[in-house]
Amino acid sequence: MPELTASVIVVTYNRPDYVRTCLEHLALQTVAPVETVVVDASPHRLTETVVRGFPSVQYLRNDLGMGFMATSRAIGVSSTTGAVVAFVDDDAFAEPEWVEALLKPYADPAVGAVGGRTRNGIAGEEDDGLDQVGLLLPDGRLTGHFAAAPGRDLEVDHLIGANMSYRRSALEEIGGIHDHWPGTCLREDADTALRMRQAGFKVVYTPDAVVFHVGGTYAKGQRFDLRYVYYGARNHVVLLHHALGPHHPATRASGGAVRRAVRDELAYAAKAVTDPGRGMKGKLRGVARGVTRAVATLAGTASGTWVARGVSAGSVHPATPASGTMGVAP
Repeated sequence: MPELTASVIVVTYNRPDYVRTCLEHLALQTVAPVETVVVDASPHRLTETVVRGFPSVQYLRNDLGMGFMATSRAIGVSSTTGAVVAFVDDDAFAEPEWVEALLKPYADPAVGAVGGRTRNGIAGEEDDGLDQVGLLLPDGRLTGHFAAAPGRDLEVDHLIGANMSYRRSALEEIGGIHDHWPGTCLREDADTALRMRQAGFKVVYTPDAVVFHVGGTYAKGQRFDLRYVYYGARNHVVLLHHALGPHHPATRASGGAVRRAVRDELAYAAKAVTDPGRGMKGKLRGVARGVTRAVATLAGTASGTWVARGVSAGSVHPATPASGTMGVAP
């Protein structure tokens, strides 16, 4: 069996300095990718200038702009040839063995997707959730723990977008990358992996394929702000319906998880009122935080439920270059 080749795709928005560091790390791989592509949705050409400093890297545009990360990924897939397509975020810096480690599990022809360890520089993260990496829980929630170092490869249900890869033939078999994920683009990475699992492919987490995720600034807002909460709830409902279908047990049970999340936020608000360590301003801030996050969760869930009416398992809404780019930069 011939050795597999890998194409590396970096999708980016308005982070030229991060792209430079990302590409510097990719240039040091022990197994060189057959090609590296940067897909840029920025409103300027600063990132293009950076990429021009790496002659072997191809620069592509996604002129739909912010909020279409899945379409940027699809543009990269359509413009590459490797048997494996690997994705690394612009603010995630790969260790030299990253590509080599991602390719190893593909020796098993049943493997359709492989993801790696995403370090965040948090003390103890390598031991957190060792038996809970990348799982779909019975109530429809997803676990993370993609910084865990279990010491062996694991079969998982989904991957983290900062450090993931797909066998091209398997990706084609499931209809490619779909884009139902506006706003913060949350859940676009989980969708493809869950559809891989539904199609019968193995999804593997290998802790040997390591990137360091430095966490660049968001294009809009901040992580875990109200916008993040709203789109997290909205996109999660769409994810379950699209990847699993409305009748899957996890989809049907997901309403209970939403109710618990809302109760937790309201409990936070109630606790703020009775907390003797808070002054009046602190109490008001605590109540406002809990109530607004509960409302954002409910609003996002309602919006996602409406959208999901037209998004069933296997529905085709592919992210295509025709819908996402005005062409390749010369």
